[in-house]
Amino acid sequence: MDLTGGSEKNKRDRAKKMMLWFGIISMVMTFAGLTSAYVVSKTRPDWLAEFELPGSFFWSTVTIIFSSITFALAKRNIAAGNRRNGAALLIGTLVLAILFVVLQFRGFAEIFEQGYYFTGSESTVTTSFIYIVVLAHLVHLAAGLIVLLVVIYNHFKQRYHRGQMLGIELGVTFWHFVDFLWIYLFLFLYFFK
Repeated sequence: MDLTGGSEKNKRDRAKKMMLWFGIISMVMTFAGLTSAYVVSKTRPDWLAEFELPGSFFWSTVTIIFSSITFALAKRNIAAGNRRNGAALLIGTLVLAILFVVLQFRGFAEIFEQGYYFTGSESTVTTSFIYIVVLAHLVHLAAGLIVLLVVIYNHFKQRYHRGQMLGIELGVTFWHFVDFLWIYLFLFLYFFK
């Protein structure tokens, strides 16, 4: 009698989903720690209360929201058997992801132009925290880009179809998490000065 329910494939699929959620929970804990440290550090006398986030961070937020939409639509199209639209939407997601990264680095350049640096005599605890939080998110986005590239590769190898969508489901879930994480961080940094 099978008490775990389902075939070996179903068990493996559930295990993979559970592993993804354990990873997401650990990332949430990491960023909860970083934002908690940010909150505690705001009491320091050298905190920059008047610091404004670069405009590029706003546009990168808009870009990443659209990337989540295109990735979800790609999954929907692939599940419906519309491979061509699915491929176009996956490529669109990749283009938006690259644009997000470009805008993030443009945001760093804008911070440099304001005279704030990560370390050294021109650095502040405020800007150092912003650099750490954004760079930590970019590391997770790099993982998301790898996932996206694997999904694109598998799509072109015709590995996804109705009944065989686990890879793209995991990819979309991770992508939405990374996007949600950036939206949270942006709103946190924007409103919690």
